Amino acid sequence: MSDTDEKATPATTGDTTTAGSTVDREFTVEERSQAQLVFRRFLAHRAAMVSLVVLVLLILLAYVGGALWRYDVGEITPDNSVPPSFDHPFGTDAVGKDQFAQVLGGTRISLQVSVMVAILATFVGTLWGSVAGYFGGRTDTIMMRIADLILTLPLIAVAAMLAHNFGGTWYLIGLVIAGLYWAYVSRVARGVVLSLREKEYIEAAKALGASDTRIILRHLVPNALGSILVNLTILVALAILLETALSYLGFGVQVPDTSLGLLVSEAQTALTTRPWLFYFPGLFIIIIALTINFIGDGLRDAFDPQQTKVRQ
Repeated sequence: MSDTDEKATPATTGDTTTAGSTVDREFTVEERSQAQLVFRRFLAHRAAMVSLVVLVLLILLAYVGGALWRYDVGEITPDNSVPPSFDHPFGTDAVGKDQFAQVLGGTRISLQVSVMVAILATFVGTLWGSVAGYFGGRTDTIMMRIADLILTLPLIAVAAMLAHNFGGTWYLIGLVIAGLYWAYVSRVARGVVLSLREKEYIEAAKALGASDTRIILRHLVPNALGSILVNLTILVALAILLETALSYLGFGVQVPDTSLGLLVSEAQTALTTRPWLFYFPGLFIIIIALTINFIGDGLRDAFDPQQTKVRQ
C-alpha cells in the first residue's frame, strides 16, 4: 500500500466514529417561547427602550416628585410672575402658584385620563370586534354598522358637547373620550379575528365542544393581543392630545382640577409676557406623546414575526 493510500485511510481508535459517518450532536440552546422572542425584539428596539425609560422617569417625577416637592398644586406663594429660578424651576404665574407643581399635577391628571381611555376603549372595542368577527353574517353587519356610526361622528365636537353636559372632572372626560374611541379598536380586533377564526386550532376547539365564549376569550383574544397592545399605546397618545384639545377649548378638565391642556389654555394670553407658563406644560405634552408613539412602534415591530430587521 502506498503512502497516499495510508493517508486516505481513516484512523479509528476504539469506538471513535469513523470519518464520513454521521456525527450526533447535542444542541444545548434552550428553546425560546413566543413571549421571549417578542421581549427580545422589543429590547433590541433602541428608540422604544429609550422612550420607555423617559416615560417611566416622567411618571415617577409626576407622582413621587410631586409628593416630595415643597409646593402644592394650589399653594399660593409670595412670588408673583417670577421667571424660572432655583426656588421655582418652572417659574410662577400671576397669582404666585409654583408652575413646577402645577405641571406635575397636570401631568398626573392627563396620564390618568389617557390610561383610563386606553383601558376602557381597548376592553370594549376588543370584545365588540371579536364577537362581530367570530360570528360574522348579520351579527357582524349590525355591530360594525354601529361602530361605523361612531366613527363618522366629529370627534372633538361631540366630545366637547358631552363634556360640557356631563361636567369637567377628569374621570368623566375619560369616559367621554373612551366612548368615542372604542370603535377604532373594534375595527382592528374584527380584522384580526376574521383571519384567526379559520385556523386549525379554532376548528379543533369547536370539535372538542368548546363554547363560543371560551373560544373568543381563551383563543381569539389572546392571539390578537399583539395588535391590541399596539393600539392601546396609540390610544394613550391620542387621549392625551384630545384631552389637551378639549381643555384648550374650555370643555375639558375644569378648576379645581388641572391638566396639561388646561395649563396651556390658561397661559395662552401670557405667551409674550410669561412664556414659561405656556412652554413647560406644552413640552410635557410633546414628550409624553412622542415616547408613547415610539413605544407603540417598538411593540409593533416586536409582535411582527416577519420583521427581518429591527428599526433603530
